[in-house]
Formats: sequence, C-alpha cells, structure tokens
Amino acid sequence: MEINLGDSAFILICSALVLLMTPGLAFFYGGMVRRKNVLNTLMSSFFICGLASIMWVLVGYSLSFGNDFHGVIGGLNFLGFNGVGADPSAYAPTIPQELFAAFQMMFAIITPALITGSLVGRMKFSALFIFVGVWSLLVYYPMAHMVWGTGGLISSLGAVDFAGGDVVHISSGISGLVACIMLGKRRGHGMMSYRPHNIPFVVLGAALLWFGWFGFNAGSALGAGPLAVHAFMTTNTAAAAAMLSWMLIEKVKHGKPTLLGAATGAVVGLVAITPAAGFVSILASIIIGIAVSPICFFFMEKVKAKFGYDDALDAFGCHGIGGVWGGIATGLFGQTVINPVAQWNGLFYGDTKLFIAQIMGIAITIIFAGGMTFLIIKVMKLFMNIRVESSEEAEGLDVAEHGETAYPAFNGLD
Repeated sequence: MEINLGDSAFILICSALVLLMTPGLAFFYGGMVRRKNVLNTLMSSFFICGLASIMWVLVGYSLSFGNDFHGVIGGLNFLGFNGVGADPSAYAPTIPQELFAAFQMMFAIITPALITGSLVGRMKFSALFIFVGVWSLLVYYPMAHMVWGTGGLISSLGAVDFAGGDVVHISSGISGLVACIMLGKRRGHGMMSYRPHNIPFVVLGAALLWFGWFGFNAGSALGAGPLAVHAFMTTNTAAAAAMLSWMLIEKVKHGKPTLLGAATGAVVGLVAITPAAGFVSILASIIIGIAVSPICFFFMEKVKAKFGYDDALDAFGCHGIGGVWGGIATGLFGQTVINPVAQWNGLFYGDTKLFIAQIMGIAITIIFAGGMTFLIIKVMKLFMNIRVESSEEAEGLDVAEHGETAYPAFNGLD
C-alpha cells in the first residue's frame, strides 16, 4: 500500500466539496421557509459543521470504521483519531487514513442536517442540538459501519451502496418522517399555506448541492481513476434527467414549470443516483433520473396529504423515497463489469441476488433508523419539552430561539 499523490489531491478536493454541501443545504432549506424562520433553518444545518466534526474526531470515526463488533458498530481503537495518520488503510489503500477519515467526516456532517428539513419552524434549538448528537451516535455511526465498515451487517449480505443511499438518504429521510410525526404539526398546518420566502435562496442551495455532489459521488471511488470519472458522469446525468422530468410533470399537471420544481427535481435526481453512481451505466442513470421525479412527486403531493404528516420541507419525500428508489435501482441496473465490488449483476442482467440483497439492506436501514429515532425522541420527551411554545412559533424562531432577524426592515406580516 503506497500513497498516491494524485488520489490524495483528488480526495482532499472532494472532501472540501462535500463540506460545502451542508451550507448549500442550509440555503436550499432556508429559502423554502417563511422569513421569520430563515435564520433558525440556516442555523439548524450550519451548527452541525461544528458538532459533527468534533464528535467524528473523538468517537465517530472509530465507531464507524474501527474494529468490527457483531457487524453493527466499530470498536474504540481509533478513539480521538488514535493511530489515524499518514499511513493508508484497507479502506482506501492509496491515500492517508487521515484523509479517508476526513472525507467520511463530511458525510457525517450533512446526514443529520438533512433531517432538519422535516422539523423546521417548531423544534427548540436546544432539543435539536441534543437530538443531532444522540442520533449521530445511535444511528449514523452504526449505519456507516453496517454498510461500509469491514464485517458490517448490510455489506455482508452482498448489498452495495456507492455513496450513501442507505447510510445518508434513507436513514435521514425515515428519521425525518418519524421525528416530524412525533413532534406534531406546525401551527395552522392544513389551514394556511406555507409559501417559500426566497426561491433564489433555494436555487443557490440546489446549485451548491449539485456542485458538491460531484465530490460526494465521484470521491466515493476513493481515487482519481476511471470509476471516479464514471460516477461523476452518472451523477450529472441523473440530476439533469430528473430536473427535466420534474418540469414535465409540472407542465402537464399545472400548465407551468416552476423554478422551485426544477431545483427540487435536480436534487431528487442526485439523491437517487447516490447509491448507484459507481455501479450502473450512463443510460441507466438517465432512467433512474427520469423515474425518481414522478415517484417523489407522488409522495410529496398525494401520500403526504393523505396521511397528513407535516414533513415541512419534504426530507422524507425527497431523501427517504429518492434513496429507496436509488437502492432498488442499483439492484436492477448494477453491473459487475463497471464495479466488481458488486458481487452480482442486477435484475435486468439476469441475476436476482443483488436485487434481493438491496431490498434487505433497505429494509434493515428503514427499521433501524426509524426505530432508533422513535426511541431517541421518546426518551427526550421524558426529560424536556422539545417543542417551542405556540406564541414563540407565531413570533418566529429567529427571534424566539436566537434573538436575531434576517431582514431587519421586515414588518412582520408573514
């Protein structure tokens, strides 16, 4: 195992790109809320850059990628980055282990930030802070180990996840759904419309996410080789196809495509290709992108209305459902010639084993992440009030929780 400077330079850049996704997500979410909650929404993503980074160095990397413990979690051998240095590791044999750990840290930052989209406008910031810390310990680190760690439960089934369909998107989407149901609906939900206050913010956020996603997916090849190039192309292609697909749905349904819809379509395309990026062909990525928009649109428009849960910014509809489709699609279109990490070809190439393994991996993720989130919120409710008061919700969380306003000249008629 020898350090490759080209691979190292590439993963350094990819790590920085993935970090940029979290502020990008903050703008994406921040533009969708009312102006009295925009700073709280931005803060809900941005503070995780601090909390998750420190937790990762102290315990997160070790629990995710340390010595295997019953296939569910890593050991404590890398506590405080002990022994994580310039030498490469079995996970990424051409780059320093410290760089591999840094790259993975960026995933540990953005994943809990995705959940916050389900909870905006009504959760106490102190409660959110505790929730993100505990969720990282009990959900993210075990999920990362089960899917990517040596001896992990889900990887031992033969399921594959190139850049985080199970680990990032399904786990956060399902957790967002469970958390928003347990938290309860926002004031006036179903009686008043919640309009996005700043669609340019949403597009800025979506653009930063798209840009950063190249680091997310191409970087998951863990080297600057042909697989990274392929993941780069499938990522862009799926996002492009999904954006066009979403615009077509809106044109047919409402007579006009919207900018908000185009941005949403691009993001769900990026979500769907994440688990598949390094396993499927370019043509398959077009199919994955075209199909994800109607699937997510149906869940956001119809299923959410039918069941009445208040997933404020559709973290479940976008990341949960998009991630599930991406995981299934990997089982349909995966090819061992593209990436031998997949032990079998997908269903469309005549083999059922990968498809079954993908379904099992998704099922374990849903049950584990959903169950743990239920447990965390249930216990938190015993010790603290996790929701803001009704009067604070009416005033807006920017003032109530942070004592500041985004638009000082604004007169409060939101």
